[in-house]
Amino acid sequence: MAKRSPLIINRLDAERLQRLIDDAETGLDVAEALEAELERSDVLDPESMPDDVVSMNSQVEFTDIGKDRRFKRTLVYPHSLAVTEDGISVMAPVGAALLGLRIGETIEWPLPGGQTITLRIESVLWQPEREGQYHR
Repeated sequence: MAKRSPLIINRLDAERLQRLIDDAETGLDVAEALEAELERSDVLDPESMPDDVVSMNSQVEFTDIGKDRRFKRTLVYPHSLAVTEDGISVMAPVGAALLGLRIGETIEWPLPGGQTITLRIESVLWQPEREGQYHR
């Protein structure tokens, strides 16, 4: 995984994600990678989140650079996948990669089987913190 600046995450999301990681099966690559990211993250109160950061429940537009394909997805907790039409789980490799990135940032993230994916954030279409929904 390419080195990058610390991700920005709100305190409530960090606490919820740590519980998900703690409950994940031992050796789960996504959980381990996400935990490493959380350990080096800048944790802010929800009210202090910059509005250009992908937080939990944000709808984001991003590009898979290797395939030159653009996607629009909402980053959700696994239990919300069934009720979110365009949802992508934070416990999926691509979902974990999106968390905490800012518009314009690019990340290289490991995929199962030793492959990697390179993603770039194009826009944060909707973010709960920006809308004053601090506990979503």
